[in-house]
Amino acid sequence: MRRIAAVMSLAVIAAWVASGPAAKADTKTYPVFFQPWSAAISKTASETIAAAARAALADPSTSVIVTGAADTVGSALANKYMSEARAQVVSDALAADGVAASRIKVRASGATEAPGAAPGSYAQFSRRALIQVSD
Repeated sequence: MRRIAAVMSLAVIAAWVASGPAAKADTKTYPVFFQPWSAAISKTASETIAAAARAALADPSTSVIVTGAADTVGSALANKYMSEARAQVVSDALAADGVAASRIKVRASGATEAPGAAPGSYAQFSRRALIQVSD
């Protein structure tokens, strides 16, 4: 039951991210989530990355931006490094799936507070890399 609730929460978050004000109408957003203090790609994350790669490969004129983020637990420097690592592993996976590395821009936002999360909490929404494929 906890797993179903977690999956449903992630689905709601993904929908919120995709429909957020920063997302343009011609931008597809793919959230890749991570465990605390990890940049390891899970099976679910691999599937999300593969879907983003297919979208990017379907239209070679699109740009691909990967933005890594971390939760607010730990120091600002540690979270900056974690967000960089998450963005880089996702970028590497996209390249392994056939997206030219020259098309991928990598960014890191450091610690990011999740909506409604207490500061300093392990918020799943914050432990992510967002892949944006846009025209």
